Amino acid sequence: MTAPPPSAGRALPTDHSDQRHPGVAFARTGSGAYAVLCALFCGLLIISNIAATKGIAFGPIITDGGAFVFPLTYVIGDVISEVFGLRAMRRTIALGFVMALLASLTFWLVQISPAVEGYENQAAFEAVLGVVPIILLASMAGYLLGQFLNAVVLVKIKQRTREQHLWARLIGSTVVGEFGDTLVFCAIAASFIGIETFGQFLNYLVVGFLYKTLLEVVLLPITYRVIAVVKRREPSYAQALADGGARPTRAG
Repeated sequence: MTAPPPSAGRALPTDHSDQRHPGVAFARTGSGAYAVLCALFCGLLIISNIAATKGIAFGPIITDGGAFVFPLTYVIGDVISEVFGLRAMRRTIALGFVMALLASLTFWLVQISPAVEGYENQAAFEAVLGVVPIILLASMAGYLLGQFLNAVVLVKIKQRTREQHLWARLIGSTVVGEFGDTLVFCAIAASFIGIETFGQFLNYLVVGFLYKTLLEVVLLPITYRVIAVVKRREPSYAQALADGGARPTRAG
């Protein structure tokens, strides 16, 4: 009679984070869903860093080009933190940082490389993409703090609420994370995108924070749906619920 495999009689581990927080369910990160979410997160982060090199004014409202897509990184961050846990989100943050750094280095190398004869856009290239390293510094400083706060608050609330009150986790984590992110980013980047006075800075800070936060609240139904779909398609999440003793309920 052969001995049973080591995994027989016990559930496979989910993610280390749910082992550290008994009763809180998280899925394993070896799935295609996690890889797709990471790719989307990194792509949106790089796009927003480039777009943020231009300050934008809609009448009295001051913002930057990154406002169009950057808030979506928080939506994806919420999905990853809720489904896969804090450790998984930390890995995503690290990967996003590396990819944004690589993009910035590439732009810098292109900028200092000799142009082919007849190329007339060197000054325009430097004026737009030459600012990317500064924007990257501001973005990374704010992003590391904001995404970390976002993930920590979401997971901490989940430890108390388990599968209930998803809205509280999403909104609470967004308010804390977006404020930290926006404050740090604006403090570093403001002078490099055309903001000159303290009044303009306050406008930029308040508008950025309120816009990003309200946008995520507006997108909350979509975030709910995405989280629900990912949870249903992740067998390891259902297994984690069973192992941890958490009761699956409707989101919120």
